[in-house]
Amino acid sequence: MRVSQSEAGGRDNPPPSPRRWSRRWALWVLLVALLAGLLSTLVWLAGRYESSRVQSRLEQDATQTATDIRAALTRNIQGLQALQAGSPTPDAWRISAAEMLRERREIVRMEWRDAALETLAHVETPYRTSVFERLGRASSQTDVALACAAARRLSGPAYSSSYFQPQSDGLGLEVMDMCLPVLTAGQLAGHLVATYSLPDILSELVGKQLARDQGVAFTEADGTRLAMYGTPSRGSRAYVAQHLLDLPGNTMVIRLESRLGTPDLFPNLLTALVTAMSMALVAVLILLGRDMRRRLKVEHDLADALAFRKAMEDSLVTGMRARDLQGRVTYVNPAFCQMVGLEARELLQHSMPPPYWPPEQAQEYQQRQASRLAVGATLPREGFESVFMRRDGTRFPVLIIEAPLINAVGKQTGWMSAILDVSEQRRIEELSRASQDRLQATARLATVGEMASLLSHELNQPLAAISSYATGSLNLLQSAASDAQPLPHGEDLQVAMRRIAEQAERAGKVIKSVHDFVRRRDQVREPIAPRALLDAVMPLVSLQARKLGVRVLMHVDETCGPVLCDRTMVEQVLLNLARNGMQAMQGAAQPAEKVLTLRVRQAASNAQSRWVEFAVIDQGEGIAEKVAAQLFTPFFTTKAEGMGLGLSLCRTVIEQHGGFLGFEAAQPRGTIFTFTLPVAATATALPPDTAALS
Repeated sequence: MRVSQSEAGGRDNPPPSPRRWSRRWALWVLLVALLAGLLSTLVWLAGRYESSRVQSRLEQDATQTATDIRAALTRNIQGLQALQAGSPTPDAWRISAAEMLRERREIVRMEWRDAALETLAHVETPYRTSVFERLGRASSQTDVALACAAARRLSGPAYSSSYFQPQSDGLGLEVMDMCLPVLTAGQLAGHLVATYSLPDILSELVGKQLARDQGVAFTEADGTRLAMYGTPSRGSRAYVAQHLLDLPGNTMVIRLESRLGTPDLFPNLLTALVTAMSMALVAVLILLGRDMRRRLKVEHDLADALAFRKAMEDSLVTGMRARDLQGRVTYVNPAFCQMVGLEARELLQHSMPPPYWPPEQAQEYQQRQASRLAVGATLPREGFESVFMRRDGTRFPVLIIEAPLINAVGKQTGWMSAILDVSEQRRIEELSRASQDRLQATARLATVGEMASLLSHELNQPLAAISSYATGSLNLLQSAASDAQPLPHGEDLQVAMRRIAEQAERAGKVIKSVHDFVRRRDQVREPIAPRALLDAVMPLVSLQARKLGVRVLMHVDETCGPVLCDRTMVEQVLLNLARNGMQAMQGAAQPAEKVLTLRVRQAASNAQSRWVEFAVIDQGEGIAEKVAAQLFTPFFTTKAEGMGLGLSLCRTVIEQHGGFLGFEAAQPRGTIFTFTLPVAATATALPPDTAALS
């Protein structure tokens, strides 16, 4: 096994001394300690910053809560003043006051009193029993009197101190009274007293979202809790914010307690993320420390991997070849050596040209290789074919797939090739081509068999005409001979004899077309005019058309040049498509709908090639979607007597000529089958298939 440079160097150098090891570990310990201190400080600062943010937000919420309560109490005072508009009667006042109590849940009782504080009318909240049911209203008369005295002194609303009212259910409720003087012409005419429930003030006048996140409470100046809403955090670590609620005649403290509590080690996602990054950095330091120890092991594993790769390359049946930018061979595997019958040292030490290039093509290969390397061209990923030579001089075809050889820094240093011996594949292709020829011959014979009945019927007509004309001519000749006079019917005889010649020639053409169609011969491509191809199959097409009652039309663009094709094979395609089109129109209700059109025109062209398009257009029912999916599949047919080879062989014939056979729906009904053939002038101008670079 090859030994890496680092392993060899490790054996020559002495091991590090204990003093050197202790110094290295001291540096690592110092670095870790500094990093841990820095990250701990960062985490602590992040936690303190988050705590200050939470406290600041809580204080803002306390201020906003006090503002909301003041604004709501002011709106209630305005509502009370509106009750006295228009000097209402006690009954009317009760109706308006009851409506107001239904809208203001924080008010549990409203009273209309005269100047001597005697109750003229009162209304209780509909949402609970009377808060004064147990002790009676007289128990809080002193608080009401003090509030009303303050109201008269201030000439405005005044609030009493809160007091506790026991309830019949065993619980209690903290309430306070608000007294509003009623003035008429500047003189005191009475008082309006509203009794507030402190818990209901918190639940109704404080924002629901705010109360969901914090606990809200009313407290006295000494910290005594009067009312609470929400569930504040317990313990000394909760966030607390207080704000003074200064009302005329009464002062309370609003206390907010955060449910989040004081942040622990990880107050938020940011601090947790910083801590996680700190741990990741520590892990990186540990990995860096281990990297020095693992490097030797990695180099050893790399040597094993190289040996493993070498074993894999030696076991391949595909030839592998590497060349530098000058085209010299720098690497071959055993499969390539076995393919060309040469040793690896013979290939690596050999100068240009390589010994596996055929001598007759060596100069051409070298010129192509130099041209490609000069411009930095790349070959297609599907590969290219070439011809190599073995040691014994035999030539064999190969398929070469090449890719750039890139080094570790991304620079191209040559080419890596995968080479396959395709001799067996070519032999199989030849066998397949021969099988296709036999199938085409079989298909032509099957077509002739189907047309035999048509020929026997159609040939009877011209033969019967020949017999009739011949009999009439004999009768005329006999009549003239018996009279010993010049033939009085000379012109009729000429016409009759001319008709005999025409019908005989017609019968001969029919028989000759069948004979040329089925005659087996070598495939020869020659320039043929498009109209000549149509004229050759028209006698056979006409036979089928007359039997089926189909009218055949031809539209030929005379500007189209001759096409390069095998005449017999293309005639077979035209005849097959025409017969299919006529059979597709047998279900037409009107004879006028049975029209078969044969069209020839210039196909779409580009800068490199020109094509002629042949089209066979019928007016049948069209092709169903399920049938279209497998129309060209061998042995698939919709005819009871069909073999399923016609369209498959037609496509094969056209593709062998480099064209394309397809179909589409015609409008308003029917199908258009089209195929293309190359123009003879263009086809002959194209260069032959060139062997790719070797």
